[in-house]
Amino acid sequence: MTQHSSAPATGTAPAVRTDASGAPAGWWRDAVIYQVYPRSFADGNGDGMGDLAGVRARLPYLADLGVDAVWLSPFYASPQADAGYDVADYRAIDPMFGDLHDADALIRDAHELGLRIIVDLVPNHSSDQHEWFQRALREGPGSPLRDRYHFRPGRGPKGEEPPNDWESIFGGPAWTRTENPDGTPGEWYLHLFAPEQPDFNWENEAVRDEFRSVLRFWLDMGVDGFRIDVAHGLVKAAGLPDMGRAGQLKLLGNQVLPFFDQDGVHEIYRSWRRILDEYPGERIGVAEAWTPSPERTALYLRADELHQAFNFHYLNTAWNAEALREVIDQSLDSMRPVGAPTTWVLSNHDVVRHRTRLGGGLARARAASLLMLALPGSAYVYQGEELGLPEVADLPDEVRQDPSFFKDNGQDGLRDGCRVPIPWTRAGSSHGFGSGGSWLPQPGQWAELSVEEQTGDPTSTLELYRSALAVRREHPALGAGESVQWLEDFPAGVLAFRRRAADGSGRDLICTANTTDRPVELSAAPGRALLASGEYEGGAIPADTTVWWEV
Repeated sequence: MTQHSSAPATGTAPAVRTDASGAPAGWWRDAVIYQVYPRSFADGNGDGMGDLAGVRARLPYLADLGVDAVWLSPFYASPQADAGYDVADYRAIDPMFGDLHDADALIRDAHELGLRIIVDLVPNHSSDQHEWFQRALREGPGSPLRDRYHFRPGRGPKGEEPPNDWESIFGGPAWTRTENPDGTPGEWYLHLFAPEQPDFNWENEAVRDEFRSVLRFWLDMGVDGFRIDVAHGLVKAAGLPDMGRAGQLKLLGNQVLPFFDQDGVHEIYRSWRRILDEYPGERIGVAEAWTPSPERTALYLRADELHQAFNFHYLNTAWNAEALREVIDQSLDSMRPVGAPTTWVLSNHDVVRHRTRLGGGLARARAASLLMLALPGSAYVYQGEELGLPEVADLPDEVRQDPSFFKDNGQDGLRDGCRVPIPWTRAGSSHGFGSGGSWLPQPGQWAELSVEEQTGDPTSTLELYRSALAVRREHPALGAGESVQWLEDFPAGVLAFRRRAADGSGRDLICTANTTDRPVELSAAPGRALLASGEYEGGAIPADTTVWWEV
């Protein structure tokens, strides 16, 4: 048995789910959301850099794939010190990506295809080229604009030491000293990331007002939600106390820190939720919140706060049946008290692609994807994972652009490796990404992984995703839910659970994932095999293979 290909026709709108009263039943509770990293998705003008026109042209591909929504990483006006996560103007499009007319056309086309649009919002910090920050520097100490950031005098007899011992996520002190307008050494400003990314002071009401206005600007443009970058970082501990320890912070970690996951962030998100609820169509907020535990993550998802949060605890779990079961249980248990859906994600623009990270090649990546899509809640797909793309670990140093690569602090600097532009065609200087070369070079062997090569091949990873998403949308046991029923009568190393049909039809689904490196015999088939992540003709489940069964 191979996976079947039953993707919906191009342009087909997602079915509208309703509750008992006929009202929309929370589209985001079981949505499959596809992350587009604009500079690496599609190049509409041939300059080697992806753009909004390129994304717009490829929207039919995403509708055909079967996703419900598209999340766009930042496209705002930016000096690009950190790939657009240093925003100079939250209401303007960077010329490298297009303009507001392009954004408007993209949103309209997406809606006509039945796709929702989620945009990135970066509220923890701005670019150092933001008008507020530039004025604060020009006006010097005492300027009211300095209170919109964290400016502090230094320690030491001449203020030559940083105000505290906080370290930047990208390495080195989290403080940079300014120069006064008269040329003398001045105050220091806080930047938890690159020096070009000064942190906002969210105790300042002008900052809160500004972002409420930014939310309304994009909601009025028609976006369906926001992915909130560093959602856990906005509020810092009172007095900015020392950490009291050394050691480089991890870019994506869960340490308890005085500048992450402070309780004061929740008041901010309650005010944002009131704005989201003013607009029709269930506009949503999604937290990128790295917290010490799933229970802390759940606090962002109380009924009057945000709708979803990324489940990074799942992403960080090894391909091991026992470990996966534990994190799935913990994730579902932590969301249940707040009534929020659990989200599942395997790859994004900040981590090594899961085909490489999980250590088992394409077969394991496909098995992990089919397992993820069977879990209750919402799933995120990062561009290119539906093609089975691996991490590109051998990029020449001279082409890298990740700020963490240039810091001598032990960071792996490999975020560029998951950001290489995706291949659309077998031939061409950039495999159909654009008419010229791409901003990061693609491996030559990616011709075999291109959309053109995989389309119509029932054994390809692309057709596996199309089939899985079609079944997921149609099958009454998949999608939203709060729990799974674990099945114990399976060999060690096989993760097996049952999903009950939500419509009372009795069409339950069983998912079995063989996480071992050898075939595993089953005493009996648990049902009719619907879909498999690899070749499966019955009998033993091959190594690194997931099978969906209808009971």
